Amino acid sequence: MQSLLQRLIFLPALLLLPLFIIPQLQAQITQTVRGTVLDRQSESPLIGATIALITPAGSPALGAVSDENGRFTLANVPVGRQAFRITYLGYSEQNIPNVLVNAGRETVLDIRLEESLNAMKEVVVSAKVDKDKPVNELATVSARQFNLEEVMRYSGGRNDVAKLVANFAGVAANNDGRNDIIIRGNSPTGVLWRMEGIPIPNPNHFATLGTTGGPVSALNTNLIANSDFLTGAFPAEYGNALAGVFDINLRTGNQERYEGTFQIGAFSGLEAMVEGPMLKKNNGSFVAAYRHSFVELADAAGLEFGTSAVPRYKDLSFNFDFGNTKAGKFSLFGIAANSNIDFIGAELDSTDLWAETGENAYNTSRFGVLGIKHNLLLNDHSYLRTVVSGSYTGVTYEEDDISNAEPFRQVEVEDKLAVLRLSSFYQNKISARFTLRAGILAQQQGLQTSVRVRENTQDWDGDGVRDWVTQRDFDGIVNLLETYAQGQYRLNEQLTLNAGLHAMYSPRADEKSNWSDGKWAVEPRAALNWQFAPRHRFNVGYGLHNQTQPLPVYFYRTRLSDGSFVPSNQNLGFTSNHHLVLGYAFKPDNYWRIKVEAYYQWINNAPIDPYASSFSLLNAGADFIFPERGNLVNEGTGANRGVELTLEKFFNKGWYALSTISVFKSTYEGSDGVERSTAFDGRYVANFLAGKEFKIGSSGRRTLTLDSKLTAAGGRPYTPVNLDASRAAGQEVLYEDRAFSERMDSYFRWDVKFGFRLNSPKRKLAQTFFLDFQNVTNHENIFAMRYNTEAGAVGRVNQIGFFPDILYRVEF
Repeated sequence: MQSLLQRLIFLPALLLLPLFIIPQLQAQITQTVRGTVLDRQSESPLIGATIALITPAGSPALGAVSDENGRFTLANVPVGRQAFRITYLGYSEQNIPNVLVNAGRETVLDIRLEESLNAMKEVVVSAKVDKDKPVNELATVSARQFNLEEVMRYSGGRNDVAKLVANFAGVAANNDGRNDIIIRGNSPTGVLWRMEGIPIPNPNHFATLGTTGGPVSALNTNLIANSDFLTGAFPAEYGNALAGVFDINLRTGNQERYEGTFQIGAFSGLEAMVEGPMLKKNNGSFVAAYRHSFVELADAAGLEFGTSAVPRYKDLSFNFDFGNTKAGKFSLFGIAANSNIDFIGAELDSTDLWAETGENAYNTSRFGVLGIKHNLLLNDHSYLRTVVSGSYTGVTYEEDDISNAEPFRQVEVEDKLAVLRLSSFYQNKISARFTLRAGILAQQQGLQTSVRVRENTQDWDGDGVRDWVTQRDFDGIVNLLETYAQGQYRLNEQLTLNAGLHAMYSPRADEKSNWSDGKWAVEPRAALNWQFAPRHRFNVGYGLHNQTQPLPVYFYRTRLSDGSFVPSNQNLGFTSNHHLVLGYAFKPDNYWRIKVEAYYQWINNAPIDPYASSFSLLNAGADFIFPERGNLVNEGTGANRGVELTLEKFFNKGWYALSTISVFKSTYEGSDGVERSTAFDGRYVANFLAGKEFKIGSSGRRTLTLDSKLTAAGGRPYTPVNLDASRAAGQEVLYEDRAFSERMDSYFRWDVKFGFRLNSPKRKLAQTFFLDFQNVTNHENIFAMRYNTEAGAVGRVNQIGFFPDILYRVEF
């Protein structure tokens, strides 16, 4: 795989570099900046807000005023980094610095102002930077927003939001082959993905049932608007998650002109995106993008990459905004993705991360999401938002043993999950002090799952062939109902209280739509923020969070003494996690931030064995499969505790810096009562990022960029292999009584990224080129200690070494 990725870099690089060799004219280039100004709590448009371009003293003033829909347009804004000031009587002033304006595409700003408690008085906060403030105004603890520019800017990100958030405090992702994230020592299965306010399936190519990560993201970052990432004690509207939340918002297309984007990247693939106005009288718009695996296209053209395991994937993303109507504002959004890969054992390297040389494996996965969002402004202080969606996830996996003359089929997996969801909430800004939100989420999951294996099974019927074991066989309905209410009360300009209650009901799964015989969970949430000095803030938060078990575990079947197989985990209830967070933030000036958070989490009702053993489901979820374990009981416990430090210099004067250090401990107890490290107890993670932009010439249309990232993380615990037992069994056998007693070597990686941005002097065209050298020291980070059946020995499997990634982007 590594040689495949390295070889595909240089051909497109040679083809794309000549595009940048054009005359160096010095004429000033301008672009249009447009957007909307809304009340942060009620989302009602603010009429007459002033939007001004902040220019050097003596330069011509440039500004605009928002109309009855809150919209504004600023023409002739010079390309490059610009800053804007937004003011409105009775609201806190907001300054937005370092907005990147390019010649290829108009810049759109979504501005939310907060009403001052000092009525009819314009409050001025000079050069305010709200980058660390989440989009969701009710999320005030362990939450941060992110955007497209950050995804593209940071080195080593592969155009993947999951790779981006791995740079934030409390997050570990020291697996170069997948984008699973470990938040504060929790399993990746505890992560909730939401899009446009409603849960979505795992948005990754080559994903499997019950997981939240994968090798390649199917979430197109070019469609992402400012979005939130939460790592603990999240507000009451977020449920069925133990670890964290991705709350993804989609941007709308340009309402005035048609624009296009072409992009090619080694990981994200070949991409084309188009956007523009739709239903002009309602100010509607659309944006749609299609991506295709570049490796697949190159392989189809006859290029050799030294392996038959060619990843084939494609996805389509879109958002249609139908504008304002008498019935409210409607939008239609969705994703469709398909991926497959074949591992042919005879053509694989013995150290391949994902397959064995004695097997042929064939994997196909697909998923889709289609949703309709309706936003209805009831008056100038309240609104109703409803989202209805349907999603589909399908996975097939087949595996053949090729150790004999004829391939022997030994694994067959087929999963189909169709989910209907309805989410609706009412929000009322009762006063400048108090905002209330209450809502409901109902999900009906139609699941068809079948898993048959005869790998290392017995020949019970005596016909000389190993017999099939059906580990999962279910065709029915799984329902889930969630409801919540939460409020924000601003006692004064310095003190804000958020509190709420979330309730979840999970009926017993059966072949029909059953809403009886279920389990309830009621979860209090609260957070207090105290701005006790102009540049100092203290916060504290608590939340009880529950989650249902992964579906592959829930429907696992156990063989009885009479030879029959029955479901043995369907009585499992929720796993619960209490989050307690204390935080302090200090801003030495407007562009620096120091933040410290300490947390403690205590976990109850984790599935474990009913007999004395070291097993706990808290250690699963960072792979394609789940443990084959039946008769589990909700009696396990765990704990996560740690301290996080963030030192950040927001982008200003051409450079930025981010340093995050997380020190933590993650432990659990199985049914044997022994406290052990979890599989995710890396103990520490440190990230150091910095970047600089160099302007070429006085016109501002050419920019060189340099970004770098250093990551160091503690080695992951693992269970040692019982070599003698493995040789006797002909497969890997672990020392279960020594679970996670060994620790892998520490992880280290250094990435360096070079970029060049070029704005055309004559046309509405902008080009961007990035060359991202990942793991430049070629450090051998360990992936696993694995038993090799052919060699009869335990060997070390390393992760991806040095890898140069490439991205070329043109906007027009």
